Amino acid sequence: MSDAARKPDRILFVMLGVVGLLVVVALAVVFTRGEPASLDKASPAGVVQRYSMSVIDGDNTTADSYLTDAARSRCRGGYPGEPRPARVVLVSTTERTDSATVRVSIVQQSQGGPFGPSEYEMEDAFSLLKVNGTWKIDQPPYILTACSVVPAKQ
Repeated sequence: MSDAARKPDRILFVMLGVVGLLVVVALAVVFTRGEPASLDKASPAGVVQRYSMSVIDGDNTTADSYLTDAARSRCRGGYPGEPRPARVVLVSTTERTDSATVRVSIVQQSQGGPFGPSEYEMEDAFSLLKVNGTWKIDQPPYILTACSVVPAKQ
């Protein structure tokens, strides 16, 4: 076999090796990204982060533990027609002595549509109160409302 015939084979093997290496690097990056950093659980943003993760995971009992008594009494359950949010991203936190506002960006996904899955994003805010030295959510955004117990109609 001539050297000219072997040269394209070497180039092909080198190109396949480079592509394989890029695939391995890309997979390593995707699988090592991990979870977002946990915020201080005693901060308003940390409370919102834990509450939001509980709602997304469908753990309404844990989510309920982050609500004030007043928020629990107003709770009428989730919104079953709405898909659960895919992500909640912290936008800003305004902390006062006994209250706080945590603004978030909420990303939802929808499976339907003529072009396949779609995402949409909205910005909303949590209102928090300091209850016995602990931050509690007094008003979550409607799309992140979850209750472990739905009160009976009065």
